[in-house]
Amino acid sequence: MDTNHIVNGLITYLELIVLLTFHEFAHAWAGWKLGDPTAKALGRLSLNPLVHIDPIGTVLLPLFQIFGPSGITRFVIGWAKPVPFDPAQLRNRRRDETLIAMAGPAMNLVLAVALIALARVASIFNLLDAADLFFNTAELSLLLCFFNLIPIPPLDGSHVMRHVVGMSYETYWNLCRFGFIAIIIVINIPGVRDVLRFFIDGTTSILMFCFHFPS
Repeated sequence: MDTNHIVNGLITYLELIVLLTFHEFAHAWAGWKLGDPTAKALGRLSLNPLVHIDPIGTVLLPLFQIFGPSGITRFVIGWAKPVPFDPAQLRNRRRDETLIAMAGPAMNLVLAVALIALARVASIFNLLDAADLFFNTAELSLLLCFFNLIPIPPLDGSHVMRHVVGMSYETYWNLCRFGFIAIIIVINIPGVRDVLRFFIDGTTSILMFCFHFPS
C-alpha cells in the first residue's frame, strides 16, 4: 500500500468521523427540541467527535474496510454510539421518536446538498482537488443517510420498523445488543450494496442537475 493510498484512506476516515458526528448531533438536537434533555445532559449535544465514538462502528470496522485486505474503498460504513432518549419526556411519543430517529439521516442529506453546492463552486473556480473532496464527502454522506434507513436495530430505520410491527421496548433493546453482527452480515451482501449504490447515484444525479453541473 503506497503513501497516496494511505493518505486517501485517512482522508476518507476523517470524512466519516465528521459526518457521523453531525449525524449524532442531529439526533441529540432533535430530542432536546422535542422536550427530552437526556442527550444534552449526557454531553451528546456536541460536535466533539470523542463523545460519539463507538469502538466497533467508528474505529474498528471503518478502518478495516479502508485498510483491510481488499484495499482502500469508498464504500465505508460506520456508526457512532446511539444517542439516548427518554420516551417519557416526549410530548407525542410515537411521532417524536420517529422524528428523532430520522434527524440523523436528514442531517446527512442536508450535508450532501451543501457539499455538492460547494463542489460546484469549487469547480467554477477550477479548484478541482477541492471539488473532488467535496463531491466524495457528499457521496459518503448519502451512503450514511441510506444505510441508516435499513431497519436493523439499532439503525435509525429500525425505530420506524418497531412502531410498524408494534415491538416492545424490551424486545427492541435486546435486539440492539446483537445488531452490529446483523449489520456486518447485511452490508456484505452484494445486493444490499447495489441498492444503496442505486439510491446514492440517483440522489447525486438529481443534486448535480439542480446545481447545474456540466454533463
